[in-house]
Amino acid sequence: GSVVASYPYDDSPTHKPTGVYSKSADDEVFRYLAKAYASHHPIMRTGKPNCPGEERETFQDGITNGAQWYDVEGGMQDYNYVWANCFEITLELSCCKYPPTSELQQEWENNRDSLLAFIEQV
Repeated sequence: GSVVASYPYDDSPTHKPTGVYSKSADDEVFRYLAKAYASHHPIMRTGKPNCPGEERETFQDGITNGAQWYDVEGGMQDYNYVWANCFEITLELSCCKYPPTSELQQEWENNRDSLLAFIEQV
């Protein structure tokens, strides 16, 4: 896990594991949507999620192109965009895939304004 808003494409023509910006035809829209979410999140907007074992990982403005972060062949985000014209971003909301119950209220507080800002983009 991490704390970042990721946008298409997750797959790249070279399938290099990381570092390849795979731009979609709607790249500007996806960047805008990802930034709309990230800019309202207290951790995500810093671009420094500080996840255990990945302390040096950073994301400018709290967003990333999926393939630039890591290549995912056959991912749902790309499939929905290509085959259903669905403008979907992936939100990584926590370093921990299964946060303990005691942390859920804080996770909600961290994401509430971001979620509302994202919904307003409709």
